[in-house]
Amino acid sequence: MMDKLRDCELFLFDMDGTLYLGDNVYEGAVALMEDLPRLGKKYIYLTNNSSRAGTDYVTRLRRLGFPCESENVFTSGMATGMYLTQNCPGASVYLAGTRAFYRELESYGVRLVNDERGHTDCDSVDVVVQGFDTELVYEKLDRAVHFLRRGAKFLAANPDWVCPMPAGEVLPDCGSICALLTASSGVEPEYIGKPNRNMIDVIAKMTGIPNEKICAVGDRLYTDIAVAQNAGSVSVLVLSGETDQRMVDEAERKPDYVLPSVKELHEILKEQ
Repeated sequence: MMDKLRDCELFLFDMDGTLYLGDNVYEGAVALMEDLPRLGKKYIYLTNNSSRAGTDYVTRLRRLGFPCESENVFTSGMATGMYLTQNCPGASVYLAGTRAFYRELESYGVRLVNDERGHTDCDSVDVVVQGFDTELVYEKLDRAVHFLRRGAKFLAANPDWVCPMPAGEVLPDCGSICALLTASSGVEPEYIGKPNRNMIDVIAKMTGIPNEKICAVGDRLYTDIAVAQNAGSVSVLVLSGETDQRMVDEAERKPDYVLPSVKELHEILKEQ
């Protein structure tokens, strides 16, 4: 029953709700990540959170005790930058996102028309990009709706409705912000991050590891598990975050594996 899981060569780990929650690292999470190379496995921390840049995650993960180099992180912000350079070269882009996301897109050569605070004097743009904006101000919403109503393409870093926080709290995430923009403009976004299979396809191309040998591990059915299912990869749902067993039982598409936490994943991989 576990052969398909043990045969995977690359593991893609969601972070919030999977490896930690806030600054609370789950039992066994660091030990798993430290042991994967010994077990002959590669790993990438894969997140839909575009509020931080890839370099910010390297710093954060190391601070929490996890092993991490720049090549071990791939974010929806990075995927958005790659999408824009490949599919919208030279396009004028209005970003409603954090300063970290702003700098991330700048590093990919994206032509941003606003400053880091969201201010711009432009009357029209080619693309509006929405991220998980923890620095959101009303001006960004106003400008985004203005441009969308005038024909701008609508891209969003991720569809997550909420970002989980300690003590059962949540933050409104990118999907919730996009719902407001769609209600105001009538324009639906194209989401770049999970569950878009592009997230795994890009990683497969970068690493040379085929999709079927890649395993996505996470706590959300509609992003972490769906991206694996869409890309033909292996999926592991952990019940340490957003999803409980009732939600799994009611889901039309089931994960390949359901485990209480990443600690149990470590035990399975050690049995090889």
